[in-house]
Amino acid sequence: MAENVLTVEQIRIHPGSVSKEDAMREAAAILQGAGAVTDAYFDAMQQRELTVSTYMGNGLAIPHGTNETKDAILDSALSFVRYDGGVDWGGEQVDFVVGIAGKGDEHLEILSQIALLFSDDDEVDRLKAAQNPEELFGLLASVNA
Repeated sequence: MAENVLTVEQIRIHPGSVSKEDAMREAAAILQGAGAVTDAYFDAMQQRELTVSTYMGNGLAIPHGTNETKDAILDSALSFVRYDGGVDWGGEQVDFVVGIAGKGDEHLEILSQIALLFSDDDEVDRLKAAQNPEELFGLLASVNA
């Protein structure tokens, strides 16, 4: 698996809410800032969302590109943004937007680690209670292993 797909600079906490589109735009911008994707990746995320919602349950959405847009991915990385005001994700309440870019099949392993984390309500509560990006980063260590 890719080493260090997440750095503390790729983690954000916002007190308010944004639109689903703005949340996806930020997820893509963080991935682009990390050098993982090209500027075409936001459009790829939107295309994916048109075919299938990336809402995963338990307050989590994982926007990502389509298989046809793999050339927009330069490296594997995550962006992790918590919106304390929530995001309306096609009628579902989302608190965490995890942008994902996976080179080859690396994203599958990353997705399984995130799914594991978010399947544990106590872990989700800890993620919601974290005071700053550094604290969130510590809680996300299993995803980065």
